[in-house]
Amino acid sequence: MFQLGSAPGKGFWARHRWKMLLSLGVAGAGYAAYRFYDAHQKQLVRVEQRAEEERAADEIIKNQLEAHFEKVQRISDTTTLPFAMHYLRSRVMEELDISHLTERLLQGKGELTPEDKYETWEKIKILSFTRTVSSMWAMTLLSLYVRVQVTILGRHLYLDFARGTDGAQLQAESDTFSGNGHKDFLGTADYLATYGITALIRQMQHAATEILKEKQLKDPMSMDQVLQTMLQISEQFMSLCEGNSWINFLVPENANRYAQLMAVSSSGFDDSSLLMDVGKLDQLMTETRIVLASDDFRNIMDMSLRKVADLVIEDLRAQVGAALPPSGLPLAKLLARVAQLSSMLLEEPSKNKHIQTIRSMPEVGLFYTFLYANMPPQT
Repeated sequence: MFQLGSAPGKGFWARHRWKMLLSLGVAGAGYAAYRFYDAHQKQLVRVEQRAEEERAADEIIKNQLEAHFEKVQRISDTTTLPFAMHYLRSRVMEELDISHLTERLLQGKGELTPEDKYETWEKIKILSFTRTVSSMWAMTLLSLYVRVQVTILGRHLYLDFARGTDGAQLQAESDTFSGNGHKDFLGTADYLATYGITALIRQMQHAATEILKEKQLKDPMSMDQVLQTMLQISEQFMSLCEGNSWINFLVPENANRYAQLMAVSSSGFDDSSLLMDVGKLDQLMTETRIVLASDDFRNIMDMSLRKVADLVIEDLRAQVGAALPPSGLPLAKLLARVAQLSSMLLEEPSKNKHIQTIRSMPEVGLFYTFLYANMPPQT
């Protein structure tokens, strides 16, 4: 007898079970793959969003860095260097005044012995070259030093900001440089004119005496010979500086001693309440010395001095004009003009073509760009 029931259903299930399971498995795997793909895509979107946010943040930091760099350079150009140059000019003119010697020659005609006259002319010869080469060296190094100084300070201010310093505080410090020993550090720009210039001039005078001892007043000198004489005096001056001791003309050796000097100069007596933030000042001065002692700085220093020397000779040639014969003029007739060159070298920065030339040198600009982006290690 034929029976109705579930047998046909069981037969169908038995015949198609593996196909159905396989279909279900494929569907499940497809769904799982879709979920995995969807999750992966969402993760990629999140990663791309984070990357975009990081790029945007990096761009903001870059813009802030550039804006801050430009700001500290403006402060250097309009405040720090002009004040320091004004004081330097007055000190050089005071220390190397030769008017009393020229007056002695004019007023002593017929009264001075040949020996006195010769001795006076020799002093004028030495001091004229000492005055101009000292001015050339001091102006060049001060303009380079102030920019090193402000670049270091600007980098510190920016790093304080990058580490989470309040933006308003950064703005206030960048405007006044009054916090954390920054103002005191900028004040060291006057150290050359206040404390270093006397020793610098004394050493430059030794160098000039050595180079000029064989050059007679009656001997003719061409412009090229004057240039070589100035460069030789500068090289002799540097050779007298053992190691990098010339840095001591620009930067105080000891922060504590410098702080005491500043306290005395401010009040007239040693008042400990006026002492500055010596710890921060010492750190900034140490970093400055590392930069000045580097080969890279020495390279731009030498290039800048040579460029300035070339400009000085152009000025001298313009002064002499058509009066210059092919063989040159007697040295005695050039001395007054050589001494006058120092005035142009020490003009205020906005009118000083020598400073403007140094600033425009590509090698100098590149040096400060790298210095701002990659400061030397702290000691």
